[in-house]
Amino acid sequence: MKRLRSPLSLEDVRSLSLGDMVYLDGMVVTGRDKLHMRALRNLDQGLPVPEALRNATIFHCGPIMRPDGDGWEPLALGPTTSARMDALEPEMIRAFGLRAIIGKGGMSKETLQAMQETGCVFLAATGGAAVSLSEGIKEVKGREWEDLGMAESMWVLEAERFGPFIVAMDAHGNSLYEQVKERVTENMRRWEGN
Repeated sequence: MKRLRSPLSLEDVRSLSLGDMVYLDGMVVTGRDKLHMRALRNLDQGLPVPEALRNATIFHCGPIMRPDGDGWEPLALGPTTSARMDALEPEMIRAFGLRAIIGKGGMSKETLQAMQETGCVFLAATGGAAVSLSEGIKEVKGREWEDLGMAESMWVLEAERFGPFIVAMDAHGNSLYEQVKERVTENMRRWEGN
């Protein structure tokens, strides 16, 4: 079990291997489809982009938050299916130097290639554990692009022992999802041969 501080260093990311279990402390931002689209569009047009995206750990999540005094309290932080962001993620990784993506279901070979090039990992979160994951958030530090709504705006979170997550795609071009797919294909060939 590893416990790392986000933003992660390149050395931290490159030290991780498939199957490693990770807890995170430090800054994590949420981001889904609309955040990815706006961030890349703004970058392309020379418009402002939240600084918190640089070298970030981005969580594919549409959080449920409750107002708490002058701030917010996370009630549920469930992972979104990451393949939804596949068309945008390689560019996001390269443009913002993302160091980690938290989500579920894995991502494409193109995303894996961008992760290998720049030093980024995919951390698999357990679906259905949204309330448990919210307990790993010490503080909601801020919110960007509120006009996108609660689920799509970017929440800046301070994590403490956030996880656990499994390194399911590493910065060396390895993917647990591809390994499982290859095993299934091999088993199917064997089964069809009988």
